[in-house]
Amino acid sequence: MDLNRRDFFKSAGALAGLTMAGCATVPQRRTVFGPNDKLRHASIGVGGMGFNDLRNFLSHPRVEVVALCDVDANNLAKAAQLAPKARTYTDWREMLEKEDIDSVNIAVPDHQHAIIALAAMRRGKNVYCQKPLCHDVAECREVALEAERCHVITQLGTQFAAGGGDRLGVGFLRAGMIGAVKKVYLTSNRTGAERYRLVGPRPAQGIPPPKTLAWDLWLGTAPVRPYAEKIYHPMIWRSWQDFGTGWSGDIGCHIFDAVWKGMNLGNTAPKTVSAQVQESWKNSSARRADTWPQSNHITWTFDGVPASDGKPFTMEWFDGEFYPPEDGQALAREAGFKKFPEEAAMVFGTEGAILIPHQKLPHLLPKAKFASQKLEKLPFKNHYHDFADGCLGVTESASPFQKTGPMAETIILGTVAIRCPEETLRWNADALAFDGNPAATALLRRNYRTGW
Repeated sequence: MDLNRRDFFKSAGALAGLTMAGCATVPQRRTVFGPNDKLRHASIGVGGMGFNDLRNFLSHPRVEVVALCDVDANNLAKAAQLAPKARTYTDWREMLEKEDIDSVNIAVPDHQHAIIALAAMRRGKNVYCQKPLCHDVAECREVALEAERCHVITQLGTQFAAGGGDRLGVGFLRAGMIGAVKKVYLTSNRTGAERYRLVGPRPAQGIPPPKTLAWDLWLGTAPVRPYAEKIYHPMIWRSWQDFGTGWSGDIGCHIFDAVWKGMNLGNTAPKTVSAQVQESWKNSSARRADTWPQSNHITWTFDGVPASDGKPFTMEWFDGEFYPPEDGQALAREAGFKKFPEEAAMVFGTEGAILIPHQKLPHLLPKAKFASQKLEKLPFKNHYHDFADGCLGVTESASPFQKTGPMAETIILGTVAIRCPEETLRWNADALAFDGNPAATALLRRNYRTGW
């Protein structure tokens, strides 16, 4: 490859230090599109969820996918069948250097999100990035700030936010249907998720990677480790701290989204965060150093906001072995469920509660009180098309990083609490630190591998 990596990062702005704003010298992005102009788009990561993302972008009549990038040649070949005219790349840096594009979407392991998103935005590219936005808290902060600095269109990959259920839930909360919010339960106990929750430990010895996989590029910013079959790529990377953010990081943005938007939390930051975790993980130093637990109960406390009538409130996350307590279970049964839904948000207010099952219509509770409230059937929206339309100047994107970044930051704060179980961490958002806890503060950012 002819690309000089040092020159690339000099122009794109390296992430190291998370302070360099590189937008002053990047090319001006294209902001005016004629009615027949197309958005020149590139997909970075086209396997798994990335393949689904690609199909959605290809279905937009004014999107032209001109480039595809993936470290796995098998993924790239499959994607090229959908977009045969697109040029293909193994290294996203080479693609950004060579391609004249308006936008990118990022669907790669979490540890690579920030460095790709920042490089693209600093080159004036609009960015759609899969959740959880970033691997680290500090990355979430910088990516959201950079989106504002660079004046680019962005969208977090919470595609279910475009669904009728989430949008109705947002509307009910904004209308104050349940009064002032007192607390929130959020849960993901999805059946079958166990296969993505690796217990570990990592293999003692690796094997040569297949010739179709650029393993060093897959590792990217993470520490070097040998390749092992069916342990990291393509999906189990989520279980490893070096690459993923665990189950709460993976699914949290989907479950949080309607609540965060409905309560108009915006840049709100929690005051404290704490976590209970799976005992077997907590008691294993080897697992705690390398993988994520299979079960978590995370609690965030917040100062008052208008949606809570100025009173403090809590948010609690449950997954794996942890389930919402009886007050939530009782209301779920009243809504017609045998138990609390596998994936759902429940918001308790002074005048009632709202249950928002994932990908389903919300329930206002108690049923008798809201019997006359009809659920409006909202028209289908495509989250990917919403982003493309935002880039084309047709509308505004629904989930820009400036709005969803603080939500993602809050969720990833939970992954710090997971690694400090049973501790109450006091968050100082302005200082980007935990008061009086340097060990927890050190977990807010990683040291990138030399050369990245």
